[in-house]
Order: sequence, then C-alpha cells, then structure tokens
Amino acid sequence: MSVPRLQEQYQSSIIGKLSSELGRTNRHSLPQLEKIVLSMGVGRAIQDRKVLEEVVAQLRQIAGQHVQITRARRSIANFKLREGMEIGCRVTLRKQRMYEFLDRLISVVLPRVRDFRGLNPNAFDGRGNYSMGLNEQMVFPEVNPDSVKSVQGLNITMVTSTTSDDEARLLLSSFGVPFQKPAN
Repeated sequence: MSVPRLQEQYQSSIIGKLSSELGRTNRHSLPQLEKIVLSMGVGRAIQDRKVLEEVVAQLRQIAGQHVQITRARRSIANFKLREGMEIGCRVTLRKQRMYEFLDRLISVVLPRVRDFRGLNPNAFDGRGNYSMGLNEQMVFPEVNPDSVKSVQGLNITMVTSTTSDDEARLLLSSFGVPFQKPAN
C-alpha cells in the first residue's frame, strides 16, 4: 500500500518547518494529526428509520470504512426522544485513511462548497482540536446526488496531539487547510 501524499509531505517537509518555527528538536514533541472524526446527527430518524439507513450508507461511502450508529443518551419528551433511540452515526479515521480523507477534503470537497471563503480560524476548542461543519453531504464526489433523498449536514473534527490552538492552527495550515485571512 502506498503512503498518502499528505502523510509523505508531513514526514518530509512539515516536520522540519514545525521544528524550526516552534524551536523544538524532538520530533515527538511536535504537533501531529491523531484522528479525524466524521459525525452526522439525524433528528428525522425518530420518525423514519430509512433516513438513518440512507445516511449511514452515505457516510460509509465518504469514509471508506464501517460506520458506528449513535444512540440518545437521555430521554427528551419535547422531541419525542427516548433513551437508546438511534439518532445519528459517526466514524473515526486514523493513519492512512485519515490523511487520504484530509487530502480529499482540502483539494476536492472544499472547493465544491458554494460561496466558500475559507474556514473559520477560530473554531478550535482550546485543546488543539478543530471542528467544522458542512451543510450537505453531496459535496463529496463519492455520494451520488441522484440517490440522496434527504440533505444532511456533516460534522468534521480534526484531533491533534497538541493542547495549544496556535500550534494546531500552524499544523493544519501546513497541510494546506484553507483558513480565512484576517480582515485588516
């Protein structure tokens, strides 16, 4: 199996760039991407189970691996939601699949998003993890738009090994993640 392009780029050039900018020589102390979590919350799954099955199939196509169905943790009467009901799905990508997904996200998917002006550079959680959302799953080329019956949002979380948002921002921008430029 060949090494993904972004993983090779990380090992050959990004590590050196991060080492010089952060002033560290130990490569294990440098920030690295640990995993990418894709998740979809499907509120309509309460009334129609077929919607959840369709979303699970689409997320499996996007991720290229098995999808885990998530269940409600507690009951909420106003939403007619009971504890244990299936209300979403998620998948965790690591190692080669993570780098391949990030490459597809940066080079194929984000340019297909309508009115895209860059990602919010402040969407970090304070612990070095970046979260973003897409309004529809049809921007992925794997998903056939003719087979989509319900448009669904998708959450993407990139988990890094650092606890600093600035180091994580530096790492992700080194990969080529298109952040918005600050307006002056």
